[in-house]
Amino acid sequence: MEIRELTCINCPMGCRITVTMDGDSVVSVSGNTCMRGEVYARNEVTSPVRTVTTTIRVNGGSVDRVSCKTKEPVPKDKIFEVMDEINKTSCTAPVNIGDVLIEDVACTGIAVVATKVVLN
Repeated sequence: MEIRELTCINCPMGCRITVTMDGDSVVSVSGNTCMRGEVYARNEVTSPVRTVTTTIRVNGGSVDRVSCKTKEPVPKDKIFEVMDEINKTSCTAPVNIGDVLIEDVACTGIAVVATKVVLN
């Protein structure tokens, strides 16, 4: 049996959660004060995901870079591939919030969208 300690990030309470694992299976979850904590802990130990936030180069814009993020969380083990692709990408002004800058980043099926406006 393996015991993993986590801090829940679903709300400001930051519960200390203990997950007991038997191989790849979750045996028990304790320390959470709500069901969201248990769901978070189970997902975090079996298939962790993260939303990636960064910037992409802008050509012909009022600024050189635009802030962006993945539209959905990506598998944690794909973050470096996602960043490699984002770093090789540029877009052309104007850019609006929600514009899709990359349709399918690193073959994840997840888009990268702008989170700021950039004018010409």
